Amino acid sequence: MEEERLSLLRASIEAQSKEIERIFAKVEERRHGKSAVELESLAYQLHNLYCAFEDLFRIVADFFENRIYDRTRYHWELLRRMKLPIEGVRPALLSEESYRLLDSLRAFRHFFRHAYSYELDPRKVALVVEDALELRKVYQQEIESFLAQLQPKGQEGKISTSQGGFT
Repeated sequence: MEEERLSLLRASIEAQSKEIERIFAKVEERRHGKSAVELESLAYQLHNLYCAFEDLFRIVADFFENRIYDRTRYHWELLRRMKLPIEGVRPALLSEESYRLLDSLRAFRHFFRHAYSYELDPRKVALVVEDALELRKVYQQEIESFLAQLQPKGQEGKISTSQGGFT
């Protein structure tokens, strides 16, 4: 891959990571609220958190290879592809652990977007918050490991995809 394009990818990923961290801070700030309004605000931030991660996945997918033709499974398929190392193209972005935690967030995001007449269950939201906070502990290292494995044109053979993710 060309060095200029790789620099753009790195900058885009770093900018999106800052956005993700900003949303994580809001989740932390709102997680102890007790009222229905505070619970809804927290749920909205969890929704935003997954959307921000999905934007990160699109950046990676658009740069490399990922065209998803089955639009009915787009969100699931985009997430699934991020845990796959693609030999000669790119390493995996996510570990199995991060994939599992993000899949929990993805499912919550789907519920939140389509639950017009449902009341939020504080216990279920708390479980999603726990997953989000676990994800916060590992995602930055995985992104750094992903970026460290990318090489400019002429050095692509040095990309290691055998790890299948990072912990």
